[in-house]
Amino acid sequence: MRKISRTILHIDMNTFYASVELLYHPELRDKPLVVGGDPELRHGIVLTKSQLAKKAGVKTGMALWQARQLCPDIVFIPPHYDRYMRFSRMAREIYGEYTDLIEPFGLDEVWADVTASRTIKGDGREIAEEIRHRIKRELGLTVSIGISWNKIFAKFGSDYKKPDAITEITKGNYRDIVWHSPVEDLLYVGRASSRKLRSMGIRTIGDLATTEPVYLQRCLGKMGLMLYVFATGEDQTPVAKEHTSSPVKSIGNGITTPRDLLDDTDMRVVIYMLSESVGRRLRENHFMASVIEVAVRDNELLSFTRQRKIASPTNITSEIAQNAIRIFRENYHWEKPVRSVTVRAGSLVPDTIPYQTNLFEDETARQKRMDADAAVDDIRRRFGYFSVQRGLMLTDNVLSHVDAKEAGRIHPRSYLEGGNQTGIDRIWV
Repeated sequence: MRKISRTILHIDMNTFYASVELLYHPELRDKPLVVGGDPELRHGIVLTKSQLAKKAGVKTGMALWQARQLCPDIVFIPPHYDRYMRFSRMAREIYGEYTDLIEPFGLDEVWADVTASRTIKGDGREIAEEIRHRIKRELGLTVSIGISWNKIFAKFGSDYKKPDAITEITKGNYRDIVWHSPVEDLLYVGRASSRKLRSMGIRTIGDLATTEPVYLQRCLGKMGLMLYVFATGEDQTPVAKEHTSSPVKSIGNGITTPRDLLDDTDMRVVIYMLSESVGRRLRENHFMASVIEVAVRDNELLSFTRQRKIASPTNITSEIAQNAIRIFRENYHWEKPVRSVTVRAGSLVPDTIPYQTNLFEDETARQKRMDADAAVDDIRRRFGYFSVQRGLMLTDNVLSHVDAKEAGRIHPRSYLEGGNQTGIDRIWV
């Protein structure tokens, strides 16, 4: 029986953070814009930039002061992750009208397997064109879409032409388009891998695809075989089904404290403050976490990170805080004062997914804590963050007088997360 060739789209929302901010600030459309860092304190890095900033030479990851040197009239806007997650969800609702095989790759990118939709919605290009027009019309954003029979070449296609473009990589043209491109254009060829490959005489993706896999394995280990499979178009990794994973792997908040922390009382104030912001983000974006992580740096800049898997997924502030405090106390003995703290919630799942309850947990009391958190969230949305405070926060106005939610961090999921099968097992070396 002949195997049906897949049709996979990779959809990338162009300059996503900056584009969303321009919807809220249309007066800035004619100005170079950067999202990242703190425009008041002038610290941090470029998370994303508008097309005008890109033309001026501004790059993602660049320090804000460097961006200003390149472009003196640049405008800085701090990130608003809740806005980006909202638009990400709305975009995925549109994609969901074409397939339930949708796999997020961060907030702004997804793979969508539309193979089963072709008889109803048309071929891959027709579906891609319809999605591109709908995203522009309904959300006011643009996307670049790659179409191919595997996820790697679909991703390559969405990067090939930007912005607002569609590129189809087929079994008839991939040697002309993909193989002639620099090896750095292949997913998971970073700076270190690129230097190693170039030292081996491999400069293009075609060079990589025509190199003996035995040699690649000897020089790069299993990564060499994986990159060979990617380059030859033999990746067979399926697109995960919608709602089986979160588009991000963790949500965290961290601060450098206004003064050094000296004891458990100080740490308790800061951890609860950070846990409130983490819990609020989880609830706003309909996630629960199964792992709680704490990172601490002392006043000599030595740091440690520890995490714990918890019995039941949660987005309850007090449960996040209590687990974080327990992790800290088990791992830190106050040899030096603490300078910065981060609390992170990981292994995220949608809050609609059923989970096994804990026989030793009072579910009625737990529901009351959920309701209390929801009430506090509503009050703060209406009247501001400081309109309602825990009594604990009144013990130290210096440490507690920060809205840590504005310092949030969101960490995208990795392509390799979850042990994807790429087709390496078909290569005999």
